[in-house]
Amino acid sequence: MTAVPAGPAVPAGPAVPAGPAVPGSAEPLLAARGVSVYFPVGSQLAARIRHEERLLRAVDGVDLEIGHGEVLALVGESGSGKSTLALALAGLRPVDRGEIRFDGRALPANRSRADRRRIQMVFQDPYSSLNPRLTVGGMLGELLRVHHVVPRSQVKAFSTELLTLVGLGESDLSAYPRQFSGGQRQRVAIARALALRPDVLVADEPVSALDVSVQATILNLLRDLRGELGLTLLLISHNLAVVRHLCDRVAVMYLGRIVEMAPTEQLFSAPRHPYTQGLLAAIPRLTDSAVTRRARCGSRPGAGSAPAARWRSRAASRRTRPCPPRLTTRDTWPPATSPSGR
Repeated sequence: MTAVPAGPAVPAGPAVPAGPAVPGSAEPLLAARGVSVYFPVGSQLAARIRHEERLLRAVDGVDLEIGHGEVLALVGESGSGKSTLALALAGLRPVDRGEIRFDGRALPANRSRADRRRIQMVFQDPYSSLNPRLTVGGMLGELLRVHHVVPRSQVKAFSTELLTLVGLGESDLSAYPRQFSGGQRQRVAIARALALRPDVLVADEPVSALDVSVQATILNLLRDLRGELGLTLLLISHNLAVVRHLCDRVAVMYLGRIVEMAPTEQLFSAPRHPYTQGLLAAIPRLTDSAVTRRARCGSRPGAGSAPAARWRSRAASRRTRPCPPRLTTRDTWPPATSPSGR
């Protein structure tokens, strides 16, 4: 394996932030510049004896920009590095190489409390991310008191305001997470993320663990919050229909790298990368006249080596269009794409 040197590792006002979204501004609100995150693989003692550095490249040189008030989708198969990148952007995972910039300045490895407050995360499983021993009021109150978001006398009123914002009531302050449905727990998780008045909300598969009938309500809630609070949103999802419904731009991630980035409608109507074409071809279709081909990656290369992906496709019926072209290392890796995708 290739040796990779390890890199170095304002209080808000009393009201919930509101304002118009300003996508497309000159300076992005959140940007990743050559961000890489590596994990050690196997015995490190054996690796030192053999003078090797065994690393799994979960995120490998990612450039990403999110504008003010923009909703950016990050899509890709499981294991492509989406959640690891999200954790790095939120400051929950150290970066081995590159830098993360927020509002025009580089964020240090050890972020201040004020910096951590400005980027909050909504996790995939709402039940495991909520403390089962605390009531909703206890969770929100602890955040508000520790971070001095509002005076102590206003903690209950502000907690009620947060629950109202996500479609819950004051009576829910005294309830425990086990007393809620999956959709209600995700609403509580969103309210907890909004409690610190963030500028960026990172939503890691926020509806994948929910029933289909509940997913639409959570997605509409995120859309409404974007309009009311001027939030910037990074949405990680496997559901491309969700992405098309909610997002301004889409970044496609494969084996730790961004292989394509484009405005949503442009990517859906004219995908350029074979991997993106395969993702779109795999969307289930319910009509007889729809294209039903399947496209999937062949044997997945090890993340510790240069990805030499081989692409294979097979038709599910005789009425199919030509399969995507083969994907080879020589002519597609590393991908040629601009950081902004605009």
